[in-house]
Amino acid sequence: MSESGVLKRSTILIHGSIGMPLAIIGYPLVVYLPPFYAQEVGLNMALMALVLVFARITDVITDPLIGTLSDRWQTRFGRRKPWLVMGVPLMLIGTIMIFMPPDGIGIAHLLFWTVLMYLGWTMVTLPYGAWGAELSNLYHQRSRVVASREGFVLIGLFLAALAPAIVQALGARYQAGHTDGFLMESAVWLFGKNGELGIGYGPILAVMAWLMIILLPLTVFLVVARVKEAPPQSVQRTDWKKGLRVLKNNGPFKRMILMLLVVVMGESFRNALSVFFMQHVIQIQAQIGLMYLLYFGVGILGIPFWLFVGKRIGKHKAFCLALGISSISILGMFFLQAGQLTAFALMFCVKGFCFAAFQFLPLSMLADIVDLDTARSKEHRTGLFFAIAGMAQKMAMALGLGLSLGLLALVGFDAKEVEHSANQLLSLRMLYILGPVLLYMTAFAIAWKYPLTAARQERIHQWVERRKVRLAVTS
Repeated sequence: MSESGVLKRSTILIHGSIGMPLAIIGYPLVVYLPPFYAQEVGLNMALMALVLVFARITDVITDPLIGTLSDRWQTRFGRRKPWLVMGVPLMLIGTIMIFMPPDGIGIAHLLFWTVLMYLGWTMVTLPYGAWGAELSNLYHQRSRVVASREGFVLIGLFLAALAPAIVQALGARYQAGHTDGFLMESAVWLFGKNGELGIGYGPILAVMAWLMIILLPLTVFLVVARVKEAPPQSVQRTDWKKGLRVLKNNGPFKRMILMLLVVVMGESFRNALSVFFMQHVIQIQAQIGLMYLLYFGVGILGIPFWLFVGKRIGKHKAFCLALGISSISILGMFFLQAGQLTAFALMFCVKGFCFAAFQFLPLSMLADIVDLDTARSKEHRTGLFFAIAGMAQKMAMALGLGLSLGLLALVGFDAKEVEHSANQLLSLRMLYILGPVLLYMTAFAIAWKYPLTAARQERIHQWVERRKVRLAVTS
């Protein structure tokens, strides 16, 4: 970190690169994992939803523990870096066992390896997020740091959407009898099963696993080797129980966490039903990969726009604008009928454009909240703040996923069936449209009166800097 707090572009870009593999694993967990385990592995959908929720609940223990330890633990290697290095192997082995499971597995396999993978994910993401918040103490520099990371997240999501489109095209060629050639033989070896390449969700998850195997170690190595950690700002150890009591009195943090919880729950709810909606209501299964390719491609283009809007009207109001536009686009999908590919693609792209704002604006706001806590407490609890935020995000993802799949099972929708009744399809349509919109509007109401503006954050920052100078003079 420079003296002025202004960061080099190379530092911001290298640090943000870990967002790419993190997105590649997060996207299929919500989008492709449920239909794969329900339709191809044959697990009960309601039981699977319960397992995925339970696996996320373990973060209630691991998130604050690892967040606090990464604040305290000082080594020659740094505070944050050791956790990333230790978390990578756990993430990789868990991903492989979940995305490329052996034959004959049951619900216990999914539970064990999901819990292990989430533990590794926590060890990587929480110290990594806290590290990013500490790179600069300037309001808009933090927006650049978070926007870079979320830009790489969107690139990862774009790759995660491109890969299924390619694998599905190769699978279709293989099924049509084009089984020769180096490319096809390599695809069968890497993504196929029993010496064949299908067109289901199994090959899609396999290609995601290979992307993780390549990109996660590479990006973590680059960041650990090339980006310096900010020096610890407090020699006083943080009591995490005391820290939790302080968080209870932090109004902006409570509002931001509630906002994050609701919007992530809405996103997870919608994502878990998207494949089913496209497959059975709009009936465009062959174009699902293409739809996500467009969705995340447009999302990448939206990053500069939402950065600009956040600078002009404030981060929280830009976030509210994105929520409103997203809700309108999703409501429009209620009137679509089977085969209306172009209309659905347009509305899906509008939602993807707003997705960029959902990705980086709340986390950028969280970095500003850390300054408020520092001004009040004279301590630096960045890891604890990001631990609580990460825990809220993960629990929201699990609740959205579990609630959507549970309600889908409750209305009698069986993912293993090819044909569904008109009432089942209407129920799926209602859940896909109304569920996320209600949650988005709730997040809108919470975010609109968010109090920590750019002007207030600048006053807090100047206050903290003046106190540092006074302490230095006194010393």
